[in-house]
Amino acid sequence: MYQKLTPKQKALTINLDPTIYGTFAEIGAGQETVRHFFRAGGASGTIAKAMSAYDKDFSDAIYGKEVKNRYVTQNRLRKMLRYEVALIEERISRESNPNRKYFSYANTVTTINFDKTVKGHGWVGIRFQVKENEDYNEIVIHVKFKENDATLQQETLGNLGVNLIFGAFHYYDNPRNLIESLYDDVAKDNLEIDMIDFSGPAFAYVDNRLMSLQLVKNGMTDAVIFNSEGNNMLPADILYKKNIFAVRGSFRPVTKVNIDMLQNGLDMFMKEVTCTQDETEVLIEITISNLRADGDINERDFLDRVDVLGKLGYTVIVSNYSEYYRLIDYFASYTSGEIGVAMGVNNLLMVFDEKYYKNLSGGILEAFGKFFRNGMRVYLYPYKDPETHELLDSDNLKVEENLKELYKYFKHNNRIVDITNYNPEFLEIYSRDILKKIGCNMKGWENQLPEGVAEMIKERGMFGYKEELSLKQFS
Repeated sequence: MYQKLTPKQKALTINLDPTIYGTFAEIGAGQETVRHFFRAGGASGTIAKAMSAYDKDFSDAIYGKEVKNRYVTQNRLRKMLRYEVALIEERISRESNPNRKYFSYANTVTTINFDKTVKGHGWVGIRFQVKENEDYNEIVIHVKFKENDATLQQETLGNLGVNLIFGAFHYYDNPRNLIESLYDDVAKDNLEIDMIDFSGPAFAYVDNRLMSLQLVKNGMTDAVIFNSEGNNMLPADILYKKNIFAVRGSFRPVTKVNIDMLQNGLDMFMKEVTCTQDETEVLIEITISNLRADGDINERDFLDRVDVLGKLGYTVIVSNYSEYYRLIDYFASYTSGEIGVAMGVNNLLMVFDEKYYKNLSGGILEAFGKFFRNGMRVYLYPYKDPETHELLDSDNLKVEENLKELYKYFKHNNRIVDITNYNPEFLEIYSRDILKKIGCNMKGWENQLPEGVAEMIKERGMFGYKEELSLKQFS
């Protein structure tokens, strides 16, 4: 457990360290971070330069122009960091400054607008050395402001910047502590961090997907997204103005049922809304509550699941949205496009369970107003009861008596539609049975998974798989 310090204490600690030396470049919200270091005292040995290239033309003259004139971007931030570090290396002699670790801190942000309709967001980062002769490391984060006053947002940004710089030099060997320390003297109600990326030799062992998981787990954001290559993605970049099709599940492991549901549901969705693949973002969602189903989150198990999904080429979203309506509300905050969700019968029955909406003043009606917003459709995959062999779909599933008419309304208006082009052979595939067979080293589960998944599970020993012992091993 790290010791919490105030921004002034952190800034003074950095200032009094003779080995730390660098620059500050802050655009869009004043020089709020460097102000802490100037006020703490002893800054002359730490700060090589502090600047704010606020004017776009002046900024372009230094860092170059941006595509579409977008300045609050990750690309802009990384340009700033690398330009400023290169400038230190060029102008400050290593021979005259032995044992010094150089750094560059930068941010490019926009605070709340005058009409208070857009609360503001920004990119914050640091490029730094752990040792004098080592290559540089980078930590880059994206933040969303929640406060309704520009001055308060600036103060929050200043505290965050101090926390990032201090964390980079003091917690680089424990990224979890570093992430947690970002909120020292910063209330989670005031700031959201929805993306973080570690790179460089000091973080060679760091899996950024696990760092994203920490953001959701610690309540710093409600959802994170990473692509099939495992790279953290900014939700706004992925979802903005896109049509969205999502499938929720445990994917432990992913089965042919999951893929059949996704592909056939997606085909129906794209035909009904007449959109192309390029206009649509397909997301596989796993909730934090699902990851905690067996108690504490097993990070190895989490990576096993997302590794398999990545191998199959899917983009994964990890969310804190146990209720479906909150997930749809999240998507709608980024796009006015069409939204579709594929789900099984059991999940739809949970959607129609009133106990999940007791915290809402409008109860289930309020939840459904958000869930079925803007033409959102549920694509329902049938379920075959393993004991009775009864096939359940939208025509014969049973909701509570007082909700029947509500259910009929959504079905009649094609807000709940059946996936009809499914493979009947897949209806007798149950993930719990497969997981049990894998853990007990039984045979007969391999052909129930998508191509290549069984081999991956065996090769990496996923989900409790153990290589079958042969007689030769005892001879």
